[in-house]
Amino acid sequence: MRIGYSCWGFLGNGITDTPDGGRSHRRPLLDALAGHGHDLVLLQADRDRAEAHDSAPGEAFRFDPSGFPALDALVLEWRWPIAGRNTTVCGSPGHTCDLHRQEDLLAHYTADRQLTTMVWDKDRKLPADSHWRRARAVTVCEASLTVTPGAHRLLFPADDHLLDAADPQGLAALPRPITLAYAGNQYERDAAFSRYFAPAAADVHHQVAGKWTDTDRWPGLRFTGRLPFSEVDSLYRRSLATVLLLPERYAAAGQMTQRIFEAVLAGCLPLAPADIAGAHLFVPRPLIVRSGADVREKLEWLRQIEGTDDHAELISASLDRLELFRLSTQAATLDRLLRRPAGNAATTSLWRVTA
Repeated sequence: MRIGYSCWGFLGNGITDTPDGGRSHRRPLLDALAGHGHDLVLLQADRDRAEAHDSAPGEAFRFDPSGFPALDALVLEWRWPIAGRNTTVCGSPGHTCDLHRQEDLLAHYTADRQLTTMVWDKDRKLPADSHWRRARAVTVCEASLTVTPGAHRLLFPADDHLLDAADPQGLAALPRPITLAYAGNQYERDAAFSRYFAPAAADVHHQVAGKWTDTDRWPGLRFTGRLPFSEVDSLYRRSLATVLLLPERYAAAGQMTQRIFEAVLAGCLPLAPADIAGAHLFVPRPLIVRSGADVREKLEWLRQIEGTDDHAELISASLDRLELFRLSTQAATLDRLLRRPAGNAATTSLWRVTA
């Protein structure tokens, strides 16, 4: 199949000053789809070249950020209105055209031609009453354990090669001078941060990397600003543990971000708040926490077993939980959903011939 893929993000390391969480899994997923025999066309701007001045990540793919090539299916990493950014007039200062381009793609392929379309609502921003959820040609996917009625589960994928190469004993042996770390942005995480992370961080060597602009309520904590994506693994390899901080809407649906496998693959143990739906599916039960005091006690325990077989076994058990996210499983799910029979098959064939 020729698949048009629309995403507003990077395939490589990108630039530091951007909140693109897809960098850890977008390129592996596209490579996996290509490995399934699909021909991919990327339909948004090549931000690796335009912004990061890096041509290498996109060399394997064709970009068509303004045209409408012949396609068999369309996949959208869902974009939503962001005031002052993609809702402004094209060409105005600070404008990004991701939303306008998505609207044009949906109008051309989905509404007019009824082309098989997959909306991957990675940020849970597609309204429950959106007409796209009822459109005949559209399949909605969500990256959570519990999905909106009618949607399908498509989790953030963890690269098979990295999962298979991880060495628990070797990771347990690494020196970890930072007791508690977090790499990610503030967006809608204040409640979880205040309840679980901040009380424990006050007593241990810690680091918070990412865009945190409103930190006055947590005096004395170490916020170090955005970290280049290429340095995230290094931070986690120097850190004993992290707390999986989620916006409330993610926690309620059991939507775990890519932060879990970025940490675990580096041997940084993930502490999961108990209010995350399905927390026991994401981490071993000894790593589930219910308060800041609980986080503090877990950190003391982890320091006691650091470098031991018990430590390695916890890392191994955490790696086992990542099987839920295995790339080959997610790619197979996406492939199956794209290939399943749909009412638009005849229209799709006609569009392939006449486009």
